[in-house]
Amino acid sequence: MTEITRREFLKLGAAGTAGMALVPLANPLGFDLAAAKKRTLELRISGAKEVHSICPYCAVGCALIAYTSEVAGKTQLLQIEGDPDSPVNEGRLCPKGATAMQLATSSRRVGKPQYRAAGSTTWEDKSWDFMLDKIAQNIKASRDNTFVAQDANGNVVNRTEGVAFAGGAAFSSEEGYFATKVMRTLGVVHIEQQARV
Repeated sequence: MTEITRREFLKLGAAGTAGMALVPLANPLGFDLAAAKKRTLELRISGAKEVHSICPYCAVGCALIAYTSEVAGKTQLLQIEGDPDSPVNEGRLCPKGATAMQLATSSRRVGKPQYRAAGSTTWEDKSWDFMLDKIAQNIKASRDNTFVAQDANGNVVNRTEGVAFAGGAAFSSEEGYFATKVMRTLGVVHIEQQARV
């Protein structure tokens, strides 16, 4: 058996790697695996409607493409992926954005407002009208119980310290402005934004 030096071994390895890179890898049976994968994807979203959207998780604004189809009169979500034409994310998504489809299709997603009464151990399905009224009552009660008209020095402050507000990072500028104005009108001083945390 002939001996080869370490230098010759490295040269042979580099030449073999270069040769493998130059020769396209082909299946011995002549079956193109890349084309088969592409065809499978085409079949899954074949005839689907392409809808452009924005990821809801943070303020970056990554663009999404959602593929939907009509099944028995209902819209069915088939796939969500990053939009390669977007200058923001160029088709890439963070781990949360990559799971955006689960936000819409998860079996654990709650479809109706649920309410658990004080002292109860079970959740009940309620209407939106009931929930909005309940939220308004709770905000009013908290504001009334914690309203401060003057501080210790006698300065008029008209604030409430029993209510806090956290804005969503997916708010538009207008939504953020409106939410801030509503909270300031109520006298809320504890206002925070998710994107800042």
